[in-house]
Amino acid sequence: MTKTEYTTKEMQKRVDDYISQFKEGYFSPLSLMARLTEEMGEMAREVNHYYGEKPKKKTEKENTIEDELGDLMFVVLCFANSLNIDVSQAFDKAMTKIETRDKDRWTKKEQQDGEENE
Repeated sequence: MTKTEYTTKEMQKRVDDYISQFKEGYFSPLSLMARLTEEMGEMAREVNHYYGEKPKKKTEKENTIEDELGDLMFVVLCFANSLNIDVSQAFDKAMTKIETRDKDRWTKKEQQDGEENE
């Protein structure tokens, strides 16, 4: 049975364990950027098929947005590992920036009884 919930550290280790078994190792940052762009295009195609006006042809392989999101995550984790970046720290840094910069940018939902402003 495969584990379905991972910490970011576990995800990065699982990717590293996989990549480390091959002599070639991680691709260069430039190649990883190209792969990330390629995977983003595949994700865009799936979103267009599900939510856009262009349905899939009957002959096209059935993929899902979830599959493509997983592929994107794999490449992002490869990118982070290859540059010794802790994705948990990178995420925290990004969220802190967004929570500070954009805290008054959007219309807040009204709070229900018992909820406090964080």
